[in-house]
Amino acid sequence: MLFLFLSVITGCAAQGTKQEKLDERVLKFLKANEQQWQNLNVPYEDGQVLHDLIVNNNYQSALEIGTSTGHSTIWIAWALSKTGGKMITIELDEDRQQEAIKNLTSLGLADYVDFKLGDAHQLVKDLKGPFDFIFSDADKDWYIQYFKDIDPKLKKGGRFTAHNVLQNISGIREYMEFIKNQRHYETIIDKSSNSGIAISLKK
Repeated sequence: MLFLFLSVITGCAAQGTKQEKLDERVLKFLKANEQQWQNLNVPYEDGQVLHDLIVNNNYQSALEIGTSTGHSTIWIAWALSKTGGKMITIELDEDRQQEAIKNLTSLGLADYVDFKLGDAHQLVKDLKGPFDFIFSDADKDWYIQYFKDIDPKLKKGGRFTAHNVLQNISGIREYMEFIKNQRHYETIIDKSSNSGIAISLKK
């Protein structure tokens, strides 16, 4: 019995060390590249918001629509490494996806991610779910349809988040009018960056 107890304690300590090393590696990478992300990636501040939403609510099944080269994917996967979850991320451009895979692999986060290449218009429809966290950051004029396709697969207490809602981009105004009229959701806007994230909680 004593041997079993010591084994459990040793295992927990090793696991803690493993997570601590991962945290240190990821944070160092994110800080070093904070001003370098281009190519349709989210600002550092928005990545932090996504991470905290997942960790604080213990979300474990995430979907990202629009990987780009993986900045937001790193934040989400890092959060899921703490909650014991996994994510699916969808990207249309193969070159961007390959760069994202390279980034996540180098950090030791690729095991938390299922990378899907293709048209999100169809792929989102085909996903089974359920999910408890969604991050939509692809074509803005399709946000409403993404929401309609994923709503039945989102758990109560889950969140649908949409990026760039403070910017004057085609489709954003229509999406915000739409989401504010969804009675089974409560929506707030995070203004940590100039991009803005609409965070919609499913009641």
